[in-house]
Amino acid sequence: MALPFLPGNSPNKRLGKEKFHKSQHFDYSNGVRMLVGCEKPGIGGELLIGQKMKPKYSVYPKGKGSDLPSWVAFDKQVLCFDAFFQELVPEARDETFRVRKVKIYFYLEDDTLQVVEPEYKNSGIPQGNLIHRQRVPLPAPNDDHFVNVFDFNVNQTMELHARRFTLTSCDAFTRDFLTRLGVSVNQPGEVPQDTYTNIREEIEKSMKPHRPYERRDTLRQFLEHDREVLRFYCYWDDTESVFGDPRELLMHYFLADDTVEIREVIPPNSGRDSVPKFLMRSKLPKNAPAQVKQPGQITDRTVLNVFSSSKQGKRHILDSLKTGAVHDSFYTDSDLKVGGEVNVWGRRVIITDCDQFTKEHYRRKYGIEDFTPVQVRAPPAPKPPRPVPPYNGFGSEEDSLSSCQGLLPRPPQKDFKKFIEKDRCGLVSNVLSFRARMETVDPVDRERVFVISFYLSDDSISVFERQQRNSGVMGGKFLERGRVKKPGQQLFKSERSQYFCPQDLFVGASLCINNKTFSLLHADDFTCNYMETHSDEFPKANVGLILSKLRCVSGEKQIEIRKFLTLSDTRNNGCIPYDSFRSLLLGLDCGLSEHEVLVLGRSFSERQGAEANVSMMLAVAQDCLKKKHFECLPEMTRAFNHKDRDRTGRLSTKETRTVCKAFQLPLPENLLSALLAKFSEGDQIDYHAFLSGINWLEHEAPPVMPEDTLKFDINARFDAGEAPVKHVMYSALLKDMFSPPANTMEPTTANA
Repeated sequence: MALPFLPGNSPNKRLGKEKFHKSQHFDYSNGVRMLVGCEKPGIGGELLIGQKMKPKYSVYPKGKGSDLPSWVAFDKQVLCFDAFFQELVPEARDETFRVRKVKIYFYLEDDTLQVVEPEYKNSGIPQGNLIHRQRVPLPAPNDDHFVNVFDFNVNQTMELHARRFTLTSCDAFTRDFLTRLGVSVNQPGEVPQDTYTNIREEIEKSMKPHRPYERRDTLRQFLEHDREVLRFYCYWDDTESVFGDPRELLMHYFLADDTVEIREVIPPNSGRDSVPKFLMRSKLPKNAPAQVKQPGQITDRTVLNVFSSSKQGKRHILDSLKTGAVHDSFYTDSDLKVGGEVNVWGRRVIITDCDQFTKEHYRRKYGIEDFTPVQVRAPPAPKPPRPVPPYNGFGSEEDSLSSCQGLLPRPPQKDFKKFIEKDRCGLVSNVLSFRARMETVDPVDRERVFVISFYLSDDSISVFERQQRNSGVMGGKFLERGRVKKPGQQLFKSERSQYFCPQDLFVGASLCINNKTFSLLHADDFTCNYMETHSDEFPKANVGLILSKLRCVSGEKQIEIRKFLTLSDTRNNGCIPYDSFRSLLLGLDCGLSEHEVLVLGRSFSERQGAEANVSMMLAVAQDCLKKKHFECLPEMTRAFNHKDRDRTGRLSTKETRTVCKAFQLPLPENLLSALLAKFSEGDQIDYHAFLSGINWLEHEAPPVMPEDTLKFDINARFDAGEAPVKHVMYSALLKDMFSPPANTMEPTTANA
């Protein structure tokens, strides 16, 4: 019963259809009118009624991974068939046809086909690729389609480019693949014989010897042990011959082919000519013959009953029993060991030692563990001492010593590694600076202030005197940079002089430099931090050692220390002034120096550095830029905008520093770091506010005083008006000082 044509009941053939164009049948190709759209002539590329379309490509069963393209799913998958075809030979007398064997490869990824004929030696026929890889059309009338996977089967004939090929067999992969597609693979067929092939096989068979020479396969040994060489240190006693002496030899055993090479170790000034090799690389026989045999005298087989006949030709018979074979025994790696002897063509060579690779080889292969070297000669006599002449006063001591060590004096070598490690790197100067005064009775000299700098890169010392107003003494360079000898040493002596080292400089020490005694009063922050960081090199800055000295005081003094510290704490906050703390520790009989007290105070100090005012820092920065006539602020603004790709108005600290260095912003490093810290939020800096603050052309700040500028001067390393440590947290000190020590060498500090 048919449904009525009501809405919802009648089917619409156009539902889901997307293409409604009229198919194009004709087009131009290279200027020629051609029929191009004959396969789908309907509306939208559909087939007409009664029209069937044959697939142009192979149809594979859909399964897992079927959504992948064919060039991915079937990559490197090839069907291989053995086939043949017959070729007529009309002008030959002995044959009428010839059977030529080929291999047919069908590539599954793109349905291409290739026919290859194996090349036979001296065939006289051009062989190789008969059909290059391509898509091959089917014979007429189906020449509009190409060969696909379903056109192949074993023991059948197929036509490729007007040549008929008979498929005889296929490999295991091809048979399994066709079986999975549902193709019933036939049984393998036979290749027919032709007269030419039979004649060629008989000729080749007659050319092969009935009893060929035995072949030794050494390729495997070469591939496994190529570039593996055993090294032995040998000794040959040649003192019995005229003008003979002991020889040191170096033996190399090549595991790739069991050959031996010996080289002679010729010491300098031995009077012997240097020869390339003591023994050329070859197999070394165990029993060296009296005379070396010529080539051809030694054979593995013997030729018997050699005769010649006019009817039967020349013949020879090989000795199958090998009665005439000469077998020479050669040295192998199993015959070589430390302490053994080797007969090198009549010379008695003793193996004394071997290298590490040789030892590992014998441990792994033979399980040998004893590799004790053999002493074949007496140990060399100790060299007589070479006394060093005393210093003659010309040049430095190192120069005079180098002139005694050879005919051609060489400049003394410096510690280049130490120079590279301790040389100035960025803001790290690696220079220990101390403020010092001269120890003298002269009241004028006692008021002079000196800066002693010790350079860690070469252990040199320089002394600079600060210029003081109305002192009557001109400041400047007091001592040129150089190494300084310790006092109390003779001038003309054979021993090396001792120079001041970094451990000799600390707060409270006295240095005698050129008969002038200096007392070190104070050290800058870098020096104190460096010595505390490298406390293993500077015992005076090791907090663990300092606390161990304080723990040695008696119980009565401990009670006095607690009482004194409690009374000195007027604010009852656990802190006392540094001056009271210093006077207490220096009054104890525990051997603490001024520097050790300073280190202890710094470790337990209450540091609350008052932050500088932002307006003051900007005023100082504008004053510095004004004095340097720096007017590149608009260019810096454009550079910051170029760096800010997202137009957020913020850049990282690293990028901001890069732009400032690129324009050589003339600000001290400590002032620049403080300003960047003020304008930063996390790692981002508001560069608009930073540039507006230092812009002295548009937003001029009020003038600053000279003392305000000195606060941010990088060269002002010492401040005489302010103590380095103001208050000390004595509660934390008492807790660490009178507690049982865990490790006296490790400092237990409470750095603020």
